[in-house]
Amino acid sequence: MTAHPPHTPPFRDPHLPFAKRIDDLLSRLTLDEKTGFLHQFAPAVERLGISAFRTGQEALHGVAWMGPATVFPQAVGLGATWNTDLVRRIGEAVSKEVRAMRARDDRVGLNIWAPTVNLLRHPLWGRNEEGYSEDPKLTSAIATAYTHGLRGDHPTYWRTAPVLKHWLAHNNETDRATSSSSVRPRVLHEYDLRAFRETVEAGAVAGVMPAYNLVNGRPNHVSPYLREHLRAWTDEELLVCSDAGAPSNLVDHEHYFDTHEEATAASLRAGVDSFTDHGTDSSQMVGRIRKAYEQGLLTEADIDTAVRRQLSVRFRLGEFDPHYDPHADVKDFDTPAHRALAQEAAEQAIVLLRNDGVLPLAPGTRLAVVGLLADECKRDWYSGTLIHRSTPLEGLYERFGAERVEFAEGVDRVRLKTSAGTFLHVLASEDVEDEVRGAEGALDPALLAGRTDLPPLTTDATGTEFALVDWDEGVLTLRAPDGRYLSVAEDGYLRASADQPGGWVVQETFRLEPHANGHLLRHIGTGRHVTVAADGVKVADENAETFELIIAERGEDAVTRVTSEADVVLVVAGNDPHINGRETEDRASLRLPAHQERLLRAARAANPRTVLALVSAYPYAVDTSGLAAALWTAHGGQAAGTALARVLAGDVSPAGRLPQTWYENDGDLPGLLDYDVIGSRQTYLYFEGTPLFPFGHGLSYTSFSYGDLTSRVTEGTLHVSFAITNTGDVTADEVAQLYTRAVDPALPRPRRELVAHRRVTLAPGAREELSFEVPLRAFEFWDVAQGRSRLEPGPYELLAGASSEDIRLRTTVLLDGEPGAPRPVLRRGLEGADFDEQSGVEIVDRTRTAGDAVTAAEGRTGELVYRDCDFGDGVSGVTMTVSGQGAVELSLDGGTVLAVLQVEESDSGPYDYTTLGAGIVAEGVHDVHLTLRGPLRLAHVGFSG
Repeated sequence: MTAHPPHTPPFRDPHLPFAKRIDDLLSRLTLDEKTGFLHQFAPAVERLGISAFRTGQEALHGVAWMGPATVFPQAVGLGATWNTDLVRRIGEAVSKEVRAMRARDDRVGLNIWAPTVNLLRHPLWGRNEEGYSEDPKLTSAIATAYTHGLRGDHPTYWRTAPVLKHWLAHNNETDRATSSSSVRPRVLHEYDLRAFRETVEAGAVAGVMPAYNLVNGRPNHVSPYLREHLRAWTDEELLVCSDAGAPSNLVDHEHYFDTHEEATAASLRAGVDSFTDHGTDSSQMVGRIRKAYEQGLLTEADIDTAVRRQLSVRFRLGEFDPHYDPHADVKDFDTPAHRALAQEAAEQAIVLLRNDGVLPLAPGTRLAVVGLLADECKRDWYSGTLIHRSTPLEGLYERFGAERVEFAEGVDRVRLKTSAGTFLHVLASEDVEDEVRGAEGALDPALLAGRTDLPPLTTDATGTEFALVDWDEGVLTLRAPDGRYLSVAEDGYLRASADQPGGWVVQETFRLEPHANGHLLRHIGTGRHVTVAADGVKVADENAETFELIIAERGEDAVTRVTSEADVVLVVAGNDPHINGRETEDRASLRLPAHQERLLRAARAANPRTVLALVSAYPYAVDTSGLAAALWTAHGGQAAGTALARVLAGDVSPAGRLPQTWYENDGDLPGLLDYDVIGSRQTYLYFEGTPLFPFGHGLSYTSFSYGDLTSRVTEGTLHVSFAITNTGDVTADEVAQLYTRAVDPALPRPRRELVAHRRVTLAPGAREELSFEVPLRAFEFWDVAQGRSRLEPGPYELLAGASSEDIRLRTTVLLDGEPGAPRPVLRRGLEGADFDEQSGVEIVDRTRTAGDAVTAAEGRTGELVYRDCDFGDGVSGVTMTVSGQGAVELSLDGGTVLAVLQVEESDSGPYDYTTLGAGIVAEGVHDVHLTLRGPLRLAHVGFSG
């Protein structure tokens, strides 16, 4: 036993294991003190010398919300690098800046809410920029690298404690707080859980954050999967932090529980350990927990379990051992190394989509640079404030010389004429400092107010010429000549005051609505129209002004003027991360906004040597066939412009690869809420059409050959090797990709599936042999008949190449496995959700705490197929566990209906199940077909006789 001086309690003894120290500290805390720890903002316990603590520091691609910091490319851009070593180094840099910033501002937290490992299943998801890839293997590889960088290498003390977002099956902003993702067992285990599982198992994850949505009818914040899956993947204590406001949503929006006390207790028992609700005011949530305890809905042991998990993170962060914490004195902030790393990341994220030889640009090229993003370095919701910035135009000026670069932004230049004949006018503002939104840092930037220190707009005889951009869907921005955007502050006045569109509710967007002989100007953020008053221009519910739009110059005319004499035209197009596709708002279409299509057409018509650079948070369906070259990059952070210029000039050969499929048109997409990637053939794994650009695609300025593919299986691992040779004359990176597919599967399997990849740098003529070890677990699928993963024996093709469609080498391996067997329905029956095929069916919650059932989607007839059901020597009866009302029809092999089980109208609730029975005669092996009619829930089918 260790002796302790009277003044040193065991929880302060750094020589004891964390578990014993936590036990000691828990025993010293009162119930009220422990309850207080369960809110995001845990108070100090001064009598024990314990500091306040908060969960949640955003740091998706750099430290966010807390003022200036190094800004790296968006997460989807980091995914496009396919470079785990690079992303690990970025995680290290970000975590060091977190530590350095916390040393001077204790609002900066060490519990990092990043990375986002939601799979980019659907490219119209508004938060596409936050994920890494549509593929679970690539996502987990990048996420694992980032979390290892955030955690640090010390065996005991973590530099920061990363939390994965957003558990689970979360790919829609539309109705995100109330919609339910219907996720069949195969999709759950083979797709949605995989990215989380492999990242957690890698050992550098401190916790997860449940998503707002429901999965199979049950809110993620009371999901049994937290216990059944997440906590089974690791022996580490994991801290589960609720998303902001989600605890209240369980009652206020989802109406899943009648009282907040019931909802809070259910969340805590399900595994939520920290409640993010009501901002910094902990009283509401703490009060609910206390009432739940008093009502017997919670025990002190339930509270202790959650507090233990939080304390485990705090001990790992060195809070209780400041003299032993190796990260306590980290000062690395905005260092030359971090700046160089931001540029390296931006360069590696650039994807060359097509090239007819115009790139790299020849020395002495005269460039025309046009487009709405040509002179922009955009931030997104999870960006820090830029310390350094580089736009494409600035990068090209620096690289080629300003005398060789012509520029036209391509905005429409307009005046807004009032019904009185005057024009909107921006008053000059003297001695007013420039402000950047969020530069001062904020725990909740959604609460940042607009500027009121500038004069409101007024009207005069000549007016101000504004730069108008149509971002599609009728969403406009208006920018004054000094570069400030028109915005509305809390007082309702219209000012030219914003450095960029931004904020939780964007205050810089408008719509022109036809009215009489002109237009009303509606401010989208407030929903009000612009009106002209004696004291200035404002938004109001009445007296809307009718404006005539006077166009001084169209954007395409400016483009034509500068492009015709250039050797090469560069069109920089894309999105503003705060408009039409962001958190809270999904995109409506894959198409490039019409304003930017106009500019692209004008440039291409004026000069056939037109290059398109897409700078965007998501894919577009854009025709590149008539272009000399096309590139894509996510918003690349502070060094984006320099990086693009260096790639265009050939200083760096592009080697980014697409982390998701680029589809040709909207018709290739399933519904946004269709989460059945297998049934609806989504992502490169199952998509059977021809993509615009496939998953893993990206070109180079050199060429590579592949050869010498070998494979062997030993002790549960497939060993694969092949060689790559740079056959060109440029040093460049290649991203070697290894895929597999089942040659003759018994049920639908991926067309091909990524199992490994590596990014390597090769000089001209250099050759490198790459070796991969692929666990045979990677070849398994979820067998719904057995309720577990199974490796199907048989031939599997190995495919090595430069993309999912550019396959250079292939061979076939024969894998041993476990043969399939018919479903033992006499012994196990059929769980409703364990179907093989479905149409018109949704999976719903069997009870509020566990289990699944199936029901027909609203307004549809549900069809279910369960393959290869073994009735043995014969059955004589069927039973069905159901609730609600409606009918279930049963047939075998799609033949005659053998039984109809009807539930008459009743007052019972959705969880009040009854068992119905009917006689049937069946023997041998058959496919069972069920038809669901009406709002009936089917949980289980049994057979007897």
